This record gives sequence, C-alpha cells and structure tokens, in this order.
Amino acid sequence: MGKADTKAKANTDTPNTKVGTNEKQNFDGSLFTMPGIFRGIAEQSMSRTKNNYEKLQAASGEIVDILSETYSTHAKTAADYGIKVIEIAGANTNSAFDFLSKLTDTKSLSEIVQLSATQSRKNFEATSAQNKELWQLAQKVATETAEPIKKGLTRVLQKAS
Repeated sequence: MGKADTKAKANTDTPNTKVGTNEKQNFDGSLFTMPGIFRGIAEQSMSRTKNNYEKLQAASGEIVDILSETYSTHAKTAADYGIKVIEIAGANTNSAFDFLSKLTDTKSLSEIVQLSATQSRKNFEATSAQNKELWQLAQKVATETAEPIKKGLTRVLQKAS
C-alpha cells in the first residue's frame, strides 16, 4: 500500500467528547508529514533567519565597539572641559585676591573707585574670554562625541541591510 492509497480519517468526535483512560487516539502519520514544497520554504526561511541573526550579531558587536570608542572620546574631552573649568576658577580666585590686596593698599575713596572700575573691566573681559573658551570646548566635546557614532552607525547599518 503506497502513500497515494493512504486516506485520512475525519475526526467525527465533538470537541466536548472525552476520551476514556483506556482508549487511545489514533493519528495517521501521513497527516503530519510535510510535503516537499513546505519543507523547502521552511529551510529557506531558516536559512534567511540564520543569516539575519549572524548579521545582527556582527552589527551588535560593532555597535558595542563604537559606543566604547565614543565613551572613551567623551571621557577624555569631558576631562579636558573639567580641567579648563578648574583653571578658570583658579585664575578668577587669583584675580580676586590681587584685587583685595590692592584694595588694602588704597588711601582714598577715589583710589577705591578707580581700582574697582579697573577690576570690573578686567573681570568682564576675562569672563567673556573664559565663556568663549568654554563654549568652544563644549562644541568640541559634542562634535568629537557624535562623530564616531555617526560614522560607525552609518557603516553598521549599511552592512546590516
């Protein structure tokens, strides 16, 4: 008897019919045999899934490397920014002490006013220059941090597609 002669039996039991403990359900093996075309589709699908998984795994590794590089770059440039802030604070503190030292040597009200005006002008000029330096450094931090991400992610996404 060949496969062509095998017939599937229809299940005539209602869904609520209970099978007794001594009874066995009879399944015809041919119902569960997948025809060749479906097997081929399943194999192609599995192959594509495996290929996509491998691409994603490789991309994931590259993304980790990119983020690690970005973090290192950001840490360095953020440290440079912090150092600059400390340098500025030191310069401003020295300027304030110099002003107080000169202020104690004054003998008249007019000297105090003149010294205060000079100090105010110096403070304004110094603050403007310091703000410009900090702004440029902040732009450098942002640019150097974003550049590896931009380049790396573009490269990874192109590979993955």
